[in-house]
Amino acid sequence: MTDADYKLPGPSAFPSLSEEERTTVIRHLFERSPTLESLILPEFSTVISYGELIAHSRALLLNLASESRSDQEKRNVLLEILAAHPRLGAGKIDSAHSVAEQASLQGEAETLAALNKEYEEQFPGLRYVVFVNGRTRDVIMANMRERIRRGQYELEKIEGANAMCDIAIDRARKLGADFEHS
Repeated sequence: MTDADYKLPGPSAFPSLSEEERTTVIRHLFERSPTLESLILPEFSTVISYGELIAHSRALLLNLASESRSDQEKRNVLLEILAAHPRLGAGKIDSAHSVAEQASLQGEAETLAALNKEYEEQFPGLRYVVFVNGRTRDVIMANMRERIRRGQYELEKIEGANAMCDIAIDRARKLGADFEHS
């Protein structure tokens, strides 16, 4: 089954899903990250909706993002999770979801490569993560430039965590999750 054919199981199935099936759900909502999967899996059977699952994931990520630079272990966990996202305009993207989401950025590889480099020099260890889908490349690149100019490392961690969850909500909807009745 391809990513395009995948449909999320209904929330009523959450308690009976195997660990492999739960991991598959997480991998469709978020970029593949064994670290993130290990954080979400223990609570998976206790949530009752995709909205709650993503809200729980957001809380976990924001907790990691709020850790100060002095807590190196927790900081590294968040950096590893954010690094699972492909760079904007990257030539090779493993996730079919990300390929579709970044389709509007085609033709800007050199500019995006330069912006990614500038961003990662400004924010060592971080990867620029933004909810792309439906936004033009000009809007995305303006956002990236603004965030580089702003230069607030701690805020970037929060922006990245929130963007990951906004992406997950969009993917869940596209994969058949019902947020209004879950």
